[in-house]
Amino acid sequence: MRKKLVKTGNSLALVLDKALLKAANIDADTELEVSTDGRLLVVSPVPSPKRAARLRKVVEEAHRKYAGVFKRLSE
Repeated sequence: MRKKLVKTGNSLALVLDKALLKAANIDADTELEVSTDGRLLVVSPVPSPKRAARLRKVVEEAHRKYAGVFKRLSE
């Protein structure tokens, strides 16, 4: 997908299509992190602390429940 920047006041903006935002699970309330390596721009959602905590709980439960299976798989 190719895009052009659009002038918004004294700035330039990148308008993202609804389908792209939906695929990336981004909406108007999503906080984004923008970074660059000097050549590429990377735009990514900032991880939600609540979501990270939920994921951590799920992983801990899986380790408690399946520790033996994980150990055998690693061997």
